[in-house]
Amino acid sequence: MIGFSALLLLAYSGRISGISGIVSQLLIFRDRRILFPIVYISGLLSGSVIGLYYLQLPTPKIETDWLLLILAGLLVGFGAHLGSGCTSGHGVCGIGRFSVRSIAATCTFLCTGAATVFIVALFT
Repeated sequence: MIGFSALLLLAYSGRISGISGIVSQLLIFRDRRILFPIVYISGLLSGSVIGLYYLQLPTPKIETDWLLLILAGLLVGFGAHLGSGCTSGHGVCGIGRFSVRSIAATCTFLCTGAATVFIVALFT
């Protein structure tokens, strides 16, 4: 469904459904066209809340320090900026468009993640 919605957005509006890019449009005012990012992010958030309410899914428990979560979020944001997109954006939207840059980025993400898991498993 995520891939299909990304395809529909691209087909009907010519926009790429990369969340980090859409969020950055709200944070960095390059142009005055911020209605789309506001509506898009509002739809994501409200859809999540509605799904949580109607599907009666268990509420996730956060069992870590808030400072660590904030630091992790900032690092992910920096990584998404440095990589010209987030993992899901490159994986879903970029590979679907046969973008060589996105294919290389997704392979890099996957290999780095696998190496990290291997290294952490060695020391724990």
